[in-house]
Amino acid sequence: MSNSDHGTEALRCRVTGRVQGVFFRASTQRQARSLGLTGYARNLADGSVEVLAVGPPAALAELRAWLRVGPSAARVDALDCSPEPLPDPLPGEFATR
Repeated sequence: MSNSDHGTEALRCRVTGRVQGVFFRASTQRQARSLGLTGYARNLADGSVEVLAVGPPAALAELRAWLRVGPSAARVDALDCSPEPLPDPLPGEFATR
């Protein structure tokens, strides 16, 4: 069974710019939860933020569009997203790490 057979897909994104110390992860968590997505947002050592989101394709597209802008204090310079195999087990909520 492929991911789309049951309406759930996974997307991994890397956001670069001024995205640490500006509540990017917490804002992403709020946005993802409002869209019914699960997964996580975490800071990476190079100053970027990694987001793994799991859910319906339309909700993933909305989150991706939001990540291009982020919260008001952020400055997004680049957003790189790619489809990802579904994690096993599936995350139960959207968390920050």
